Amino acid sequence: MKVVAEEDRRYLELGRSNIALLSKIGIVSDDLGPSLIAIMWRDDGNLEVGGYLSVDNLAMGIPAAGGIRMLPQLKPDTIFNLSRGMTLKNAAALLPYGGGKAGIVLPDGDPPTPEQREQIMVSFAMLLKRYRSVYRPGPDVGTSDIDMGTIAICNGLDSAVSKPKDFGGNRIDELGAAGVGTVVALAAILHEMPRLAAHPFFGPSYQLPAPNDVTVMIQGFGAVGAHAARATKLLLPGSRVVGISDEFGYLYCPDGLPIEELFSLWKEKRPVTPSFFQNTRQPTGSCPRIKFSTCPNDMLREDAFCLIPATPLWNYVDPSGSTDPCVTTAKMGRWQLVVEGANTYSPLQERRAQRRRMEIELFTNRKILVVTDYLVNSGGVIFASQELGIPTPPHLQFPPESLGNPTLAAQWLADHQIEFNTLCEKRQTAAERWRAEAIETNMREFIDTLLAKPTLLPCQAAERISIKRLHKKEAARTAASIMQPLPTVLESDTLTAACVAMLSNASPLVGVLKENQLVGVLTEWDITASMARGLPSETPVSRVMSTQVVAVGPQESLVRCLTLLETHKISNLPVVAADGAVQGLVTSDALAARSLRLFNGLK
Repeated sequence: MKVVAEEDRRYLELGRSNIALLSKIGIVSDDLGPSLIAIMWRDDGNLEVGGYLSVDNLAMGIPAAGGIRMLPQLKPDTIFNLSRGMTLKNAAALLPYGGGKAGIVLPDGDPPTPEQREQIMVSFAMLLKRYRSVYRPGPDVGTSDIDMGTIAICNGLDSAVSKPKDFGGNRIDELGAAGVGTVVALAAILHEMPRLAAHPFFGPSYQLPAPNDVTVMIQGFGAVGAHAARATKLLLPGSRVVGISDEFGYLYCPDGLPIEELFSLWKEKRPVTPSFFQNTRQPTGSCPRIKFSTCPNDMLREDAFCLIPATPLWNYVDPSGSTDPCVTTAKMGRWQLVVEGANTYSPLQERRAQRRRMEIELFTNRKILVVTDYLVNSGGVIFASQELGIPTPPHLQFPPESLGNPTLAAQWLADHQIEFNTLCEKRQTAAERWRAEAIETNMREFIDTLLAKPTLLPCQAAERISIKRLHKKEAARTAASIMQPLPTVLESDTLTAACVAMLSNASPLVGVLKENQLVGVLTEWDITASMARGLPSETPVSRVMSTQVVAVGPQESLVRCLTLLETHKISNLPVVAADGAVQGLVTSDALAARSLRLFNGLK
């Protein structure tokens, strides 16, 4: 545990090894993470702001990517669970970034005013600045693309992703990146599903509807659901969206709903389902057989080929009523496919057990394929991450005087708008290509995995895909990825100088140089032995150093590093470049922190 104070900012930092403390806040550490849990707050005298950061796993790469959630009564375990979902989602999306999530805790009561909201985002940006090297935020529930622009003004243009267009950003809400991605997944899984005829649960008689008979219901007509509905008509010609629900109720029409009209109502921020029904309640016009109910959950009793859950509800269906689901399996409609547009994953054992029970009923007993959330709803993080993959050019970065100054930042953006627009288009094109390739790859591997091991449930197959990618990345890591600085002294320096270098750098080892080449090392044991022999502190290190140095190159694999440590019964490995220059130190502690059990693969 580490407690940090920086001016008016306070941090309590926990790592994976703080097992007891993590458990007190509901977090169970495992082989994957968390790498960092930060509880942080700031009191600038006007508005108290606090929240959490969870950096779960960095095997795919640094930094971690994931959104900032802003809600009352947020808890650190919620943020950790979401960050674990991002670890799996980023791996499924083939992104070179780890999994992270942040949360801003709002006080109970009235929501903040626009002015207070601006203050909150500025204060939280200042808290996050400490972690800029390991975490880049995007929008999540309660935050927006505009909020990411506020963070960028405070901490730099590439300190947040999914910024507005005038920042050159791939604004995921405006473009419907996640919602469109679910329909990309639907189209891809439709192409792969005929292969399920070879699965013992389905058999050779398994049939799918013709393309013009594909019907879709969307639970939740928000940023994900509205864009998914619109994309269904564009990407799956001949298909019909027969049902949508929002907080006010649901609409159902077996002939298909007029999605453009509904999308326009949503864009106008009007109550979609009641507004539409009030204007079309007569059995004529575009929906002659329309049904409207003020109970949104009842839509799940209706029939459709595919259900897209797009609300933040993990228990949209359950075999029993013990979890208070939207619908029980006894009352659900007839479906063949569920494509999860909302985040449903949780690492909690109880939730995982409930998920398995649900899939046993749907997949095993009813032949309904459930496609796990992080395999299909990664469009948002894929779009946002292109702002890291295609960074802002140096000449477009905010000048120092513009950081933290909205007026100067706005002027800078306006002065360079043509270039930012070009950057925006480049990132969007890259994102659309990445999203299509990643999701199509996932759907192909998903069916491959289910066929290769028919005893797997869909959720287990999905997890296997992501974790295998994490294993592959972890196994490919090199000494350079985990090395720490190695302090050095000259062979003519004294034992005192070596001790000072060791203590100043909190290092278990000191390198000894001659003409900038490593000629020996001095360990804690060497210094202790010298003292026991009564050698004076002015003794040159050349008299007591170890000259039989076992070293590795910066590109040596971590598996090879571990083998050398075990073979030579040592605890540390200097990292030396081909030209003999000292680059760092790999310690046994650092290797342990990388969770080397991942190299064993899935059990």
